[in-house]
Amino acid sequence: MTHPTPIDETAIQATLESISHPDSARIRAILEKGLLMKGLELKEVAELSSLSDPELLGELFAAARKVKDEIYGKRLVIFAPLYISNLCANECLYCAFRARNTAIKRRALTQAEIAEETRILIRQGHKRVLLVAGESYPREGFSYVLKSIETVYGVRGEGAGEIRRVNVNVAPLTSDEFKLLKATNIGTYQLFQETYHRNTYKSVHLAGKKADYDWRVTAPDRAMEAGINDIGIGVLFGLCDWRFEILALMQHIRHLEKEFGVGPHTVSVPRLEPAAGSDTAHHPPKPVSDVDFRKIVAILRLAVPYTGIIMSTRETASLRRETFALGVSQISAGSRTNPGGYGDGEQEDRSQFSLGDHRDLDEVVRDVAELGYIPSFCTGCYRLGRTGADFMDLAKPGDIKHHCDPNALSTFEEYLLDYGSPATRAVGEKLITTTLASMEPKQRAISQKLVDQVRAGKRDVLC
Repeated sequence: MTHPTPIDETAIQATLESISHPDSARIRAILEKGLLMKGLELKEVAELSSLSDPELLGELFAAARKVKDEIYGKRLVIFAPLYISNLCANECLYCAFRARNTAIKRRALTQAEIAEETRILIRQGHKRVLLVAGESYPREGFSYVLKSIETVYGVRGEGAGEIRRVNVNVAPLTSDEFKLLKATNIGTYQLFQETYHRNTYKSVHLAGKKADYDWRVTAPDRAMEAGINDIGIGVLFGLCDWRFEILALMQHIRHLEKEFGVGPHTVSVPRLEPAAGSDTAHHPPKPVSDVDFRKIVAILRLAVPYTGIIMSTRETASLRRETFALGVSQISAGSRTNPGGYGDGEQEDRSQFSLGDHRDLDEVVRDVAELGYIPSFCTGCYRLGRTGADFMDLAKPGDIKHHCDPNALSTFEEYLLDYGSPATRAVGEKLITTTLASMEPKQRAISQKLVDQVRAGKRDVLC
């Protein structure tokens, strides 16, 4: 089945050109609409993107925080990327993995090496990974990815240690390949368009299958038709004007909602960071300032309130902290972006890009807890069928927290007991106590029961 390209650049440009400088009354009306958690229209997103007044920016950030707290509460989902290969057949000017780049060493992990990387992540305390591969595979082709997923799920650590959910970021697939991927019991299929601006896309994707804009932008349609309920999309900010990108992202989201009745499970907001052998990565064509980056997160939280917003370790620890209050609901921690990186350490000669946050998982967990957020290792929704439309039915009115809050506390308690350092455990147990005390009676009873079960030795208890 051929899918139409969901991006209308003419409409985006017309919207941007129609925006002058909305007055404060208009901006506040948009923010009030955002607080209703029903989302925003394209023009409203464009008007918010024009904001520069410090007072109105403060109100934007406050509104985003309120919506985030209402839907996602104080929890932050934690995961780690697992790079299995940096082989690639594409020539993407911003990426260290590009085919002609001689500045990095190539490596595709064997299944035994993937199992060992998984064991290391389990010993750290991870329960959820994002499996990542360059857009080329060893001799066996796409089956390499399928085998790798099976390998990750098959590893068991000490006690109840295991990876409970594998999400996947790999090249766009055919419909039949997506069906095979679905059969491996993955969680979310994640794919970034990188830039939605067609001419910019052409200028930075010089060769390989990724040069086909339409094949890539329609991949989420094929994935959802193949039965993959949860899709993650995103933009690599810095390649094109971020105002254009965020409106195109909104068009893509509305297209998925219209065609499939459900939008993306997650939206990622990476910024272009330095990468070995890439002048483009060191000198972004359209750099995004820290202020504008905060605006992007806050606007997305109001425009697509039900969607998880992912913040990677591309950003510094301090900036990541600030975005927690603006709408971010998922973060990577202790990341390595080179295949074999958890066993070998960070090796810049095999990494996809430079990291901004080099802290290990325990440091990140302790920092998150000290800020008053609950680090969540929960994978319950995937395994209890709360995916796709069923998840959205709970997320849109803010009811998902009735399941996620208890599960976040119980999985956090698991981490503290099984993996947390003494310092992190002290901070975490105090936070669990204060969080339980602040809950309404029914939620507190459910959460306390789960936490007590974990303390009594049970693992993977779910609400």
